[in-house]
Amino acid sequence: MSWLTKLLPERMRESLWLRLFGLARIPLLFYVGVSVVELSPERMVVRIPLRRRNKNHLGSMYFGALCIGADVAPGAYTMYLIRQQPVRISMVFKDFQAEFLKRAEGDVHFTCEQGKEIAELVAQAAASEERVERQLGVIATVPSLSDEPVARFKLTISLKRRA
Repeated sequence: MSWLTKLLPERMRESLWLRLFGLARIPLLFYVGVSVVELSPERMVVRIPLRRRNKNHLGSMYFGALCIGADVAPGAYTMYLIRQQPVRISMVFKDFQAEFLKRAEGDVHFTCEQGKEIAELVAQAAASEERVERQLGVIATVPSLSDEPVARFKLTISLKRRA
C-alpha cells in the first residue's frame, strides 16, 4: 500500500477508495460516480457529474443524487479520519434536512467546511464510550454555471466507539 501512497496524490487515493467502497458496500455511490475534488483539514469537496443516469425529467440533477452528494461530503471525510484511528468507530447519520434553491444543470460540487469540527468529533468518539453527535452543513454548487448554491443541507452525524 505504501507504493500507492507515493504514486497517487491523496485526493486521487480517496476518490479510488470511495469508488471501491461504493462498489462493495453502497452501490449507489459507485453508480452516480462520486469523486473527491478537494481534501484538506478544513474542508472536503466531492463532485457528482450530471449524467443521463442521475437526471430528472427536466434535465437537471435528480434530488436523490443531490442527497447522495450531501451525504458523501461529510461522510467520506469522517470515514477518512476514522480509518486513521487505532480504535473502531461506527458512523451513522441521525437526521437530514435539505433546502433546494435552484435546478442543478451541471456537475455538482458538494462542500463541507467543517473538517476541524469533524476531526474533534472523531477524537471524542475514539476517547469515549459515549455516542457523540454534531450537525454539519453542506453546500451544493454548480461551478461551471455559477458560485451560487443550488442546495443547502444539514445533517447530524453520530459516532460511537465499537467494543
